[in-house]
Amino acid sequence: MKFDQNCIFCKIANKIIPSTILYEDDDVVAFLDVNPVSYGHTLVVTKGHYENFLSCPKDIMHKVYDLAQRIGQVQIKQLGAKGVNILSNCYEAAGQTVMHFHVHVIPRYNAPDGLCLEFNKIDDVNLPALAEELKENLK
Repeated sequence: MKFDQNCIFCKIANKIIPSTILYEDDDVVAFLDVNPVSYGHTLVVTKGHYENFLSCPKDIMHKVYDLAQRIGQVQIKQLGAKGVNILSNCYEAAGQTVMHFHVHVIPRYNAPDGLCLEFNKIDDVNLPALAEELKENLK
């Protein structure tokens, strides 16, 4: 299992830095975010160091998302959340600030609640041409 001594999530996952852990096994750990955007905001991280979702092995990625799903279900049932955002950013351009694969499980209670996830429409996209370009590289 890879460990990066300069990575805060490696240190948390390996209990070098204390956290409020909700769940852990050999591969993943979930803990409450110390800078929550909502009540119950949880991070699910890999114990081994992978830069992000795009570089994580599939079996570990599946464990992360399985746990994120279970946490979201508990947040709705036990905390009374009305919805949940499951987010993982890849690279700085997408908002990733810690270069260690992690998933935010953010319970949502009321709208508006101060958390803004906004999707703006772009114009002038040739969808068939774009699809062909992407499909060629998925083979």
